[in-house]
Amino acid sequence: MQRTDGQRAATRRTSRGRVAAAALVIGVLSAVAFAPGLAAAQTARTTSEIATVKNAKLGTILVGDGSTVYALKPSKTACTTKCLKVWTPVELPAGVTTPTAGTGVDQAKLGTAAAADGALQVTYSGKPLYWFVKDKTAGQVKGNVTDKWGKWATIATAKAKAKPGSDPNAGTGGSSF
Repeated sequence: MQRTDGQRAATRRTSRGRVAAAALVIGVLSAVAFAPGLAAAQTARTTSEIATVKNAKLGTILVGDGSTVYALKPSKTACTTKCLKVWTPVELPAGVTTPTAGTGVDQAKLGTAAAADGALQVTYSGKPLYWFVKDKTAGQVKGNVTDKWGKWATIATAKAKAKPGSDPNAGTGGSSF
Protein backbone atom coordinates (compact mmCIF):
# COMPACT_ATOMS: atom_id res chain seq x y z
CA MET A 1 0.00 0.00 0.00
CA GLN A 2 1.47 3.32 -1.08
CA ARG A 3 1.18 6.48 0.98
CA THR A 4 -0.34 9.60 -0.50
CA ASP A 5 1.37 12.99 -0.56
CA GLY A 6 -0.96 14.11 2.23
CA GLN A 7 0.03 11.16 4.43
CA ARG A 8 3.73 11.87 3.84
CA ALA A 9 3.26 15.54 4.77
CA ALA A 10 1.37 14.59 7.95
CA THR A 11 4.21 12.23 8.94
CA ARG A 12 6.80 15.01 8.40
CA ARG A 13 4.75 17.45 10.51
CA THR A 14 4.42 14.88 13.33
CA SER A 15 8.17 14.14 13.25
CA ARG A 16 9.04 17.86 13.31
CA GLY A 17 6.67 18.35 16.25
CA ARG A 18 8.31 15.53 18.20
CA VAL A 19 11.78 16.93 17.50
CA ALA A 20 10.66 20.40 18.61
CA ALA A 21 9.10 19.01 21.79
CA ALA A 22 12.28 17.04 22.58
CA ALA A 23 14.41 20.14 22.01
CA LEU A 24 12.16 22.13 24.35
CA VAL A 25 12.46 19.50 27.10
CA ILE A 26 16.26 19.36 26.70
CA GLY A 27 16.43 23.17 26.81
CA VAL A 28 14.38 23.34 30.01
CA LEU A 29 16.42 20.60 31.69
CA SER A 30 19.66 22.34 30.70
CA ALA A 31 18.43 25.65 32.09
CA VAL A 32 17.50 24.02 35.39
CA ALA A 33 20.81 22.17 35.65
CA PHE A 34 22.99 25.19 34.91
CA ALA A 35 21.08 28.13 36.38
CA PRO A 36 23.17 29.37 39.34
CA GLY A 37 20.28 30.06 41.67
CA LEU A 38 18.59 26.77 40.92
CA ALA A 39 21.77 24.75 41.30
CA ALA A 40 22.14 26.03 44.86
CA ALA A 41 18.51 25.18 45.58
CA GLN A 42 19.03 21.62 44.32
CA THR A 43 21.70 21.05 46.98
CA ALA A 44 19.53 22.31 49.85
CA ARG A 45 19.61 20.02 52.87
CA THR A 46 17.41 20.11 55.90
CA THR A 47 17.38 18.82 59.43
CA SER A 48 15.27 19.57 62.44
CA GLU A 49 17.73 18.25 65.03
CA ILE A 50 21.23 19.39 65.96
CA ALA A 51 23.20 16.89 68.05
CA THR A 52 26.82 16.27 69.03
CA VAL A 53 29.55 13.73 68.31
CA LYS A 54 32.99 13.31 69.81
CA ASN A 55 35.97 14.13 67.64
CA ALA A 56 39.35 12.94 68.94
CA LYS A 57 41.11 16.22 68.09
CA LEU A 58 38.37 18.78 68.60
CA GLY A 59 36.24 17.36 71.40
CA THR A 60 32.45 17.33 71.25
CA ILE A 61 31.21 19.10 68.12
CA LEU A 62 27.83 19.89 66.58
CA VAL A 63 26.34 17.78 63.80
CA GLY A 64 23.08 17.65 61.91
CA ASP A 65 21.68 15.06 59.50
CA GLY A 66 24.79 12.89 59.83
CA SER A 67 27.31 15.63 58.99
CA THR A 68 29.44 18.12 60.89
CA VAL A 69 28.11 21.69 60.94
CA TYR A 70 30.19 24.86 60.76
CA ALA A 71 29.90 28.56 61.53
CA LEU A 72 31.47 31.37 59.52
CA LYS A 73 33.42 34.38 60.70
CA PRO A 74 32.90 36.31 57.44
CA SER A 75 35.48 38.23 55.45
CA LYS A 76 34.70 41.21 53.22
CA THR A 77 33.54 38.83 50.45
CA ALA A 78 29.93 37.77 50.96
CA CYS A 79 28.99 34.09 50.81
CA THR A 80 26.74 34.05 47.74
CA THR A 81 25.81 31.46 45.06
CA LYS A 82 29.30 30.00 44.45
CA CYS A 83 30.00 29.83 48.18
CA LEU A 84 26.61 28.26 48.92
CA LYS A 85 27.40 25.38 46.54
CA VAL A 86 30.32 24.44 48.81
CA TRP A 87 28.84 25.60 52.12
CA THR A 88 25.20 24.50 52.23
CA PRO A 89 23.04 26.28 54.82
CA VAL A 90 21.57 24.04 57.52
CA GLU A 91 17.86 24.68 56.98
CA LEU A 92 14.74 23.45 58.72
CA PRO A 93 12.36 21.25 56.72
CA ALA A 94 9.26 22.97 55.33
CA GLY A 95 6.67 23.50 58.06
CA VAL A 96 9.17 23.19 60.94
CA THR A 97 9.82 26.48 62.77
CA THR A 98 12.12 25.48 65.63
CA PRO A 99 15.22 23.27 65.65
CA THR A 100 15.42 20.52 68.26
CA ALA A 101 18.41 19.96 70.54
CA GLY A 102 19.78 16.44 70.37
CA THR A 103 22.16 14.84 72.87
CA GLY A 104 24.67 17.33 74.27
CA VAL A 105 23.13 20.45 72.70
CA ASP A 106 21.81 23.43 74.67
CA GLN A 107 18.28 24.11 73.34
CA ALA A 108 18.53 27.75 74.49
CA LYS A 109 21.42 28.33 72.05
CA LEU A 110 19.50 27.03 69.01
CA GLY A 111 17.56 29.47 66.86
CA THR A 112 16.78 30.42 63.27
CA ALA A 113 17.47 33.18 60.78
CA ALA A 114 16.00 33.86 57.34
CA ALA A 115 18.12 32.10 54.69
CA ALA A 116 18.78 33.60 51.25
CA ASP A 117 16.23 31.22 49.68
CA GLY A 118 13.51 32.20 52.16
CA ALA A 119 13.79 29.07 54.32
CA LEU A 120 14.69 29.10 58.01
CA GLN A 121 18.42 28.56 58.59
CA VAL A 122 19.43 26.97 61.89
CA THR A 123 21.65 29.08 64.17
CA TYR A 124 23.68 28.25 67.27
CA SER A 125 24.50 31.10 69.67
CA GLY A 126 23.25 33.44 66.93
CA LYS A 127 25.65 32.09 64.25
CA PRO A 128 24.12 30.57 61.09
CA LEU A 129 25.13 26.94 60.55
CA TYR A 130 26.45 25.36 57.33
CA TRP A 131 27.47 21.94 56.02
CA PHE A 132 30.71 21.49 54.06
CA VAL A 133 30.26 19.59 50.80
CA LYS A 134 33.40 17.45 51.34
CA ASP A 135 32.31 16.12 54.75
CA LYS A 136 30.47 12.83 54.30
CA THR A 137 29.97 11.67 57.90
CA ALA A 138 29.30 13.14 61.33
CA GLY A 139 32.59 14.10 62.97
CA GLN A 140 34.49 14.47 59.70
CA VAL A 141 36.04 17.96 59.75
CA LYS A 142 37.45 18.79 56.33
CA GLY A 143 35.94 22.27 56.53
CA ASN A 144 38.00 23.90 59.30
CA VAL A 145 39.51 26.32 56.79
CA THR A 146 39.92 29.96 55.92
CA ASP A 147 38.91 30.91 52.38
CA LYS A 148 37.87 34.06 50.54
CA TRP A 149 34.52 34.04 52.38
CA GLY A 150 36.08 33.95 55.84
CA LYS A 151 37.05 31.53 58.58
CA TRP A 152 34.95 28.35 58.81
CA ALA A 153 35.04 26.39 62.04
CA THR A 154 33.23 23.55 63.74
CA ILE A 155 31.37 24.43 66.90
CA ALA A 156 32.84 22.67 69.91
CA THR A 157 30.54 22.23 72.89
CA ALA A 158 33.29 20.54 74.93
CA LYS A 159 36.97 20.49 74.06
CA ALA A 160 39.09 17.36 73.88
CA LYS A 161 41.27 16.81 76.95
CA ALA A 162 44.98 17.21 76.35
CA LYS A 163 47.12 14.14 76.95
CA PRO A 164 49.89 14.50 79.54
CA GLY A 165 53.02 15.93 77.92
CA SER A 166 51.20 17.14 74.80
CA ASP A 167 50.72 20.69 73.57
CA PRO A 168 47.91 22.18 75.72
CA ASN A 169 46.65 24.18 72.73
CA ALA A 170 46.40 21.18 70.40
CA GLY A 171 42.97 19.81 69.64
CA THR A 172 40.96 22.91 70.41
CA GLY A 173 39.94 23.58 66.80
CA GLY A 174 36.28 24.29 67.46
CA SER A 175 34.73 27.69 66.85
CA SER A 176 36.69 30.45 68.55
CA PHE A 177 34.62 33.41 67.43
